[in-house]
Amino acid sequence: MSNSEGPIGPNEEIKVTKIETFVLKNSWVFIKISTDAGITGWGEMLKDDAKACAAGALDVADYLVGKDPRPVVHHWQAIHRGAFYRGGPIKTAISSGIDMALWDITGKCYGVPIYKLLGGPTRDRVRVYGEVSEETGVNAMKVGPQSSRAAFKYIETPMFVDEVVERFSALRDQHGPGVDIGIDFHGAVQPPTALLLMKALEPYQPWFYEEVVQALNIDVMAELAQKTHIPLATGERIFTKWGFKEILEKRAATILQPDVCYAGGITELKIIAGMAESYYTPMAPHNPQGPCSLAASLQIAGAIPNFLAQERGDNEYMELLTKPLPPVTNGHRPLPTEPGLGITIDEDKLTDLVGDPRPYGPQFDPDDGSVVDW
Repeated sequence: MSNSEGPIGPNEEIKVTKIETFVLKNSWVFIKISTDAGITGWGEMLKDDAKACAAGALDVADYLVGKDPRPVVHHWQAIHRGAFYRGGPIKTAISSGIDMALWDITGKCYGVPIYKLLGGPTRDRVRVYGEVSEETGVNAMKVGPQSSRAAFKYIETPMFVDEVVERFSALRDQHGPGVDIGIDFHGAVQPPTALLLMKALEPYQPWFYEEVVQALNIDVMAELAQKTHIPLATGERIFTKWGFKEILEKRAATILQPDVCYAGGITELKIIAGMAESYYTPMAPHNPQGPCSLAASLQIAGAIPNFLAQERGDNEYMELLTKPLPPVTNGHRPLPTEPGLGITIDEDKLTDLVGDPRPYGPQFDPDDGSVVDW
């Protein structure tokens, strides 16, 4: 066996030898899968319940160590269907991180980016949204609550609605009609307030309304979608093809935002994209996390036809990579050309950031002490 990250022949044997996980102080969770060929794969998992995800991924070693890492879809099926109680956020996050790392290994084995293994490229550059900048040409952004952990009332006051509209109007005046501006409700408001905001903001033509309500009652979300001409987006808290099936069938959203670290990895996002295409629905993958999350999302963008834009696609993640991703120009980032995910994690820098993850506790209403969404 070779002892490098270089490609190997298609008939050469390769076996998984070890699984390691790293929980960072900012709650990002990384997984590293090593092989006897010297090729390693990296992935990321859900940042909530970080310790549980990290521990659960190590349990998969009993199944995966000693096996060829390249039948990625087969391994996804075995990990998912091998559990009697399938799915759930933690289990699916574990599958997502492992899937990402296995695709990384497979791309490195064959010396190609993952999107080429998935039938791509379908494009040569990826539109990103993040910080609007003349230097990078980024002309799309997203705004949300002033604090994503603020307490909102079931039915907010006219003053509240007016303040939200005033802030968005100022943004529109600042950036003009040539910039796309999405609004993230963060699932933190109740349907009556969501509808008040949606109607009040319509004249300013937001790019989309994201998570107008929690995606637990799809019928309510579908009802709201029918009451506005602005696209509704959702997906960051939905996992697997089965979760997105109802969203599509009930027309509850017209933009899907699955998270590659949570919804089932690269394997599952490719399937979700195929389902969405039949409903003329584009993908805009959710990404609040690290370099593996972005790199995997870029691979998806290069392998599907119905792609809209990549969240935080302008982030460089210099603190964790041995070399930066290709720079953003004209609002787009070139597809990675290196094998696998197309990035190299600096393990020394990563290890320096390992520690107890940031806790995510409940949020309470300051007026009466009741629990509220955030």
